[in-house]
Amino acid sequence: MRVSREVFGKMPDGRVVEAFDLRNEHGMKARIITYGGIVVSLEVPDRQGNFADVVLGYNSLEQYLKDSPYFGAIVGRYGNRIANARFVLDGVEYRLAANDGPNHLHGGLKGFDKVVWQGEPIREKDAVGVRLTYLSPDGEEGYPGNLHATVTYRLTNRNELRIDYEATTDKPTIVNLTHHSYFNLAGEGRGDILGHLLQIYADRFTPVDAKLIPTGELRSVEGTPFDFRQPTAIGQRIDWDDEQLRNGRGYDHNFVLNSGGGTLALAATVFEPTTGRAMEVLTTEPGLQFYSGNFLDGHHVGKSGEPYGHRSGFCLEAQHFPDSPNKPHFPSVVLRPGEVYRQTTIYRFSVR
Repeated sequence: MRVSREVFGKMPDGRVVEAFDLRNEHGMKARIITYGGIVVSLEVPDRQGNFADVVLGYNSLEQYLKDSPYFGAIVGRYGNRIANARFVLDGVEYRLAANDGPNHLHGGLKGFDKVVWQGEPIREKDAVGVRLTYLSPDGEEGYPGNLHATVTYRLTNRNELRIDYEATTDKPTIVNLTHHSYFNLAGEGRGDILGHLLQIYADRFTPVDAKLIPTGELRSVEGTPFDFRQPTAIGQRIDWDDEQLRNGRGYDHNFVLNSGGGTLALAATVFEPTTGRAMEVLTTEPGLQFYSGNFLDGHHVGKSGEPYGHRSGFCLEAQHFPDSPNKPHFPSVVLRPGEVYRQTTIYRFSVR
């Protein structure tokens, strides 16, 4: 196992962005940069032992700065959408940036995906990693409270990318951190993800309106194209004439995990038949956003020089539900002084 660090690039103001390269004892590799806490690459073996990078992204900082749909990034302070870019907490209304039509998305104009974190390497018995820290000042993007956030990535000898999140605040606030890698288990730049077999351990999902805001309903997946309780090809029902698929232009929905959150539990599995690569997602969160890369259109050219076309990557973002601050019956995202926000998500890789 090893962890090393080097300069990845410089911000326009001259700040250095570092890259941390992790390798476990089986040869699996991850590269993580301090800009946005982005997982730039993740090299995983197939059933023949051949390694390929299974996350979409870029080779240079300049590309991430210019145009990135959250490739591999830490998302915060609030992952996903908040309706009408506002919420009320303890009787006080807070206005956020409207960066997705009238709504607030993924922390605003300069969310956690666009800041430079401080990074320190980690070396443990069965893992190497990087601990990232960031102080989000009171009022940043409209959120109350000075939020001290720590995100720790570990590459373990179980071929896991483990992400542990912690945050504290000095004022009541809301927090919903998540990770936004786009996966393609065939390898980045190697076609679409429609043949991947997906299983999500959720009997219900949160339907959305035309602006992708949850209606508040927790709807059964039974008899819908959202029934992934058994392994199902992502493309099998993606073009059904269904209102929810039309609203999302495909899958862009939060699933209500049967585990309920609070303890680490299996949330989803994915299998890519041609390579034999498999991925399990485990999380302590109550929700999992499944996004099928509907807005990828070929104008992002990735690390291998190939354009990322329609549905060439998928995201499985462990989270609390979208618009929870405005939906009192959804699990709470409120963090108060003296409390510690904690979340763990694991992406575990194997072959079949």
